[in-house]
Amino acid sequence: MEQMKSTPEQEAVCCCHKKKERDEKEYKDLMNRLSRIEGQVRGIKRMVEEDAYCPEILIQVSAVNAALNSFNKVLLAEHIRSCVAEDIRKGKEDAIKSLISVKLDENNSITHDVTGKYTGASVLLKKSPEGTGIIAGGPARSVCELAGITNIRTKSLGSNNKQNVVLATIEALSQLRSPEEVARLRGKSVEEILG
Repeated sequence: MEQMKSTPEQEAVCCCHKKKERDEKEYKDLMNRLSRIEGQVRGIKRMVEEDAYCPEILIQVSAVNAALNSFNKVLLAEHIRSCVAEDIRKGKEDAIKSLISVKLDENNSITHDVTGKYTGASVLLKKSPEGTGIIAGGPARSVCELAGITNIRTKSLGSNNKQNVVLATIEALSQLRSPEEVARLRGKSVEEILG
C-alpha cells in the first residue's frame, strides 16, 4: 500500500521520540480498536451507575483487559516489523546491542529459573515442563511469546509499571545460560551439571 502523508492526529511517538507515519490501514485498525475499547469502558461506567450485579461488571472489565492486551500485541508487532527492523537494517548500534540470544531447552522453556530486575520491577521466570503454556501477566507474556518460549511460569514482583516489567523480563532472559556454557565455566561435564 502506498505510504500516505500523516496528519498530526495520525503521528505517533515511536523509537525514541521519532515520529512514525502510519499507513491508512494501520491507522484505521488502531483507531477502531481504541474506539471499541472506549465504548466498552463507557458501558462499564453505565453498569456501575445503574447498580449492575458485580460479576456482570467484572466480566465486562475482563473483556476490556483482553481488548487492551490485543491492542498492545498489534502495536508491538507493528513496532517490531517497522521500527526495530528498520533500525537493524540501518545497522544502528543501539538496536544491535539490545538483541539477546534466549537459551531454551527441548520443551521450549528456559534452561533454569532466573530473576530479572529493572528499577523497581522484578520478574521471576521459572522453568516449566511441556504442556504448561505461558503463565504470565500481559507485559511479561508478550516478551516470552516474542522470544519463542511456549512453556514458562512467571511472577512479577515489586513495581507493576509495564515498561519496567518488560525491561526486567528482558534482563532475566539475558541472564540465561545453557547447560553447556555453565559446564564450560565450571570445568565440569554437562552430565555433572544436570545431575
